[in-house]
Amino acid sequence: MFKLVVKYTRQFTWAAILAPLLVALEVVLGVLIPQVMTSIIDDGINGIGGSNMALIYQLGGKMVIYSVLAMFAGAGSGICSAIASSGFVHNLRLEMYERIQDYSFKNMDKFEVPSLVTRMTKDMREIRMAYMAIVRMLIRSPLQLIMSTYMVFKINSELAKVFFVAIPVLGIGLYLISRFAHPKFRVLMKKFDAMNSSLEENFVGIRVVKTFVREDYEKEKFKTTSEGVMNQQRSAEGLVILNGPLFNLVMYACMIAVSYFGGRMIIGGSMTTGQFMAYLSYLRNILFGLMMVSFALMQIIFAQASVDRANEILNEKPDITDFNNDESLLLEDGSIKFENVSFKYSENAQKDALANINLDIKSGEMVGIIGSTGSGKTTLVQLIPRLYDVTDGELVVGGHNVKDYKIPNLRKDVAMVLQKNVLFSGTIEENMKWGDANATHEEVVEACKCAQAHDFIESFPKGYETDLGQGGVNVSGGQKQRLCIARALLKKPKIIILDDSTSAVDTDTDKRIRQALKERLSGMTSIIIAQRISSVMDADKIIVMDDGKIADVGTHNELMERNTIYHDLYETQQQGVSE
Repeated sequence: MFKLVVKYTRQFTWAAILAPLLVALEVVLGVLIPQVMTSIIDDGINGIGGSNMALIYQLGGKMVIYSVLAMFAGAGSGICSAIASSGFVHNLRLEMYERIQDYSFKNMDKFEVPSLVTRMTKDMREIRMAYMAIVRMLIRSPLQLIMSTYMVFKINSELAKVFFVAIPVLGIGLYLISRFAHPKFRVLMKKFDAMNSSLEENFVGIRVVKTFVREDYEKEKFKTTSEGVMNQQRSAEGLVILNGPLFNLVMYACMIAVSYFGGRMIIGGSMTTGQFMAYLSYLRNILFGLMMVSFALMQIIFAQASVDRANEILNEKPDITDFNNDESLLLEDGSIKFENVSFKYSENAQKDALANINLDIKSGEMVGIIGSTGSGKTTLVQLIPRLYDVTDGELVVGGHNVKDYKIPNLRKDVAMVLQKNVLFSGTIEENMKWGDANATHEEVVEACKCAQAHDFIESFPKGYETDLGQGGVNVSGGQKQRLCIARALLKKPKIIILDDSTSAVDTDTDKRIRQALKERLSGMTSIIIAQRISSVMDADKIIVMDDGKIADVGTHNELMERNTIYHDLYETQQQGVSE
């Protein structure tokens, strides 16, 4: 926690330093006030010769000044700690977000999306509260304890022996509570992840839930995860709550002991009334300080689980990094060459997802990839822009090994339309400009015409200024696919990969898209993954994938003659069309 504070406070260091200084000033003033009160009682009220109103007014004014200064110091420390804590969490959250952006697909596979959201929202709140507790309590309370303890020993060392019994009791109790509470809070955060996962799954798939009338099932499933959070929260916070009763027991026992022995000392003449009143004030300061220390420690214990989770993100090393810092190295062309390439998603995987891939694609070729589900089609093309790195062998793109390029330089010349089409909040034109932020409206329109998206866009009242909503909720699946294709085309890459990107459009639209792409993609290497043979039969070459290997490569006519997998798939699809 402290290492994170030092590292991520940065430009808010002034507030981080000023906050504890103001806290210290507030504590010093708070310790001086009981001394003034002692003088008012012993010298102003019970002094020799009776009460001295002039002295009472003088000391009373002094007490008021100390109180006002303490109030401003306390307010100032609160403002500074709020600035420092919010700035600290801002920097930490930003660093985590930037680190996630550098993750490869393999890194992302380790963290579920709901867990990442929880870590950057709820966990950040807990860390901020702990930071506030450190500045406002963990600095104030020890200082207050030390100064108040010094004062009680100075007033009456015999009476101060009461604390030798109280402090060890509190210390042992707090240690035991913290030791058993921390593991429970780590489990609690995982329960929160599971609940958020259930929420996200339901909200994203709400249309499917309603279609299958599964509302009751989803309610029961969420109830189960919510009860898991509730039960774990009870278990974890039930331990922390013991801190309050323990503190109250020690506090009231101390007050009773001090009142009893202090009263006897006043009667015996070894302590004045003013000293006794000051002693009670310092006693409250000591006990209140102990309570604040315990509360701060409990907050830190709770936040430690969040700190651990934040560190997991910060310490996760991106699986894919730049091996070469040469900014000038760019793709010469769209050629692609796989040389004995093998790949597996995990080091512990027993079987390669791709095995001994040898493939040569010339720049400007249109290549189709066909194969059954799970045959490795998507995995193959994801290696090209280094979404994953090859496990064995070498992948050469544009005349150089993919690892020789700076990742941004490689990916800006490789456009990919993934199986799951993703659009973002904003207008259609704003989404299109993900392909090229500097594109003109005319270039956007041209790309949309090529992807057969222009007509349906113009049918909207606001045209290209239509707001798509989060995830493109107000367009159909086929429309979403065409918009994603247009976005990729606007990038003007040397290589474009369409991963089953026309599966949701009708055959006529698919044909028109392919025709437009053939004209538009002249000189651009295009790789089309499809389930329909009709989508790739005009390609320069067709790759047949089977169980992570290349079963055959050839034109449509060649494969119809010699490849059983391709021939059977074609016959099956033609039979379906006929029926």
